[in-house]
Amino acid sequence: MTDVLSAPLVVEFPFTRSLGPVQSAFLTGLRERTVLGVRTDDGTVLVPPVEYDPVTANELRDLVEVAPTGTVTTWAWNPSPRRDQPLDTPFAWVLVRLDGAGTALLHVLDAPGPDAVRTGMRVRVRWAADRTGAITDIACFEPYESEPGTAEPTPHTGEFTGPVTGIVTPARLDYVHTPGRAQSAYIKALEERRTVGERCPACRKVYVPPRGACPTCGVATAEQVEVGPRGTVTTFCIVNIKAKNLDIEVPYVYAHIALDGADLALHGRIAGIPYDQVRMGLRVEPVWSEGARHVDHYRPTGEPDADYDTYKELV
Repeated sequence: MTDVLSAPLVVEFPFTRSLGPVQSAFLTGLRERTVLGVRTDDGTVLVPPVEYDPVTANELRDLVEVAPTGTVTTWAWNPSPRRDQPLDTPFAWVLVRLDGAGTALLHVLDAPGPDAVRTGMRVRVRWAADRTGAITDIACFEPYESEPGTAEPTPHTGEFTGPVTGIVTPARLDYVHTPGRAQSAYIKALEERRTVGERCPACRKVYVPPRGACPTCGVATAEQVEVGPRGTVTTFCIVNIKAKNLDIEVPYVYAHIALDGADLALHGRIAGIPYDQVRMGLRVEPVWSEGARHVDHYRPTGEPDADYDTYKELV
């Protein structure tokens, strides 16, 4: 029986976005130790602010300043902080309704333990020493003995010197991936520079990479079938934006490739040919890097292009 593989896997990318006037004012305000909200048509103050009323969809621009103190509306204790979380010691995730706000802000509370946290407790903002115009300019909330605030929010222009106009948020997911029996066999075959799929016992289609079940019939698959190594480009795209940490010069081509004998196209990079000469029906073969456990790219075989009717069902 094939041993099932398991390995740590990291999915990471920087998410870059521009800011409209409301979000720009909110984040720039945090840099200046000012918390801004926005007033809706019915008078509710939303913190964090949004640019459109969630009820009426009307555009919102009536900015107001609220207090840096507030009340915990609900919470959950986090005994084991993870990498890049706001605090490296156990803390509480909290929803805090700041004084003057009608909605709650999600952040963290620095507390000695879960017994020190309760719904209804009063808290205040602890500002970060170095502020750049991000939600992390609020380092955390901390307990604060005071009466619930009754002060009305005050109007604010939202104007600051050097406003923040864009943010980059690093998104990262760390987990342990267990590919299962079918994919483990597929990966092990790649070590031997072979590509294997599995045939459905009902429709007889061969799926690569295999998933252990037929996506059409929903029945288990177990019969291994070696496919390729050559195949046909069924469709493709030209990549013109260079990815971070990827040592491939743009433009380059990424394609769907139907390996000979397979009934499902897989992904692969096309090289060994000018990017503007890649085409549907191009016959290609794999190129393996020395010591690698996967195909580096595919290159033209020199064969005549495949007839469209031979791969039209795989486009």
